[in-house]
Amino acid sequence: MADLPPLHFYDAPIEVLFDTPPVLEKSPPCPNGFVWNGQTFRVSESLSEWTDFTRRGRAAKNMRPAHAAVAAGRGSLNVGRFYFRVKVESGQVFDLYYDRAMKNVDERKGQWFLYRELSAG
Repeated sequence: MADLPPLHFYDAPIEVLFDTPPVLEKSPPCPNGFVWNGQTFRVSESLSEWTDFTRRGRAAKNMRPAHAAVAAGRGSLNVGRFYFRVKVESGQVFDLYYDRAMKNVDERKGQWFLYRELSAG
């Protein structure tokens, strides 16, 4: 698929909707929809998916090289993002991502974000 030009960058937290809850919370599938700014968007098509397990900041320096190489391929505790390019029922195309990093000790789950809206082509 050709790279679609971005229309808007948001990087805003969202609530995602799953018709069936994911089996693995920290390795989620594409959601069936999301809520942003009080509006519900239903996903009509998953266009692509990718991951980024790059360790950033202090996390980039706290592993032995052999372990870091393994983690770069599959992630490690609280490190990694799962990206989803989706088309919603309105025809809009968005990139969403799930960030596995925990917010704090009390909130250990990761968080979902609306990354950007893309030109539908």
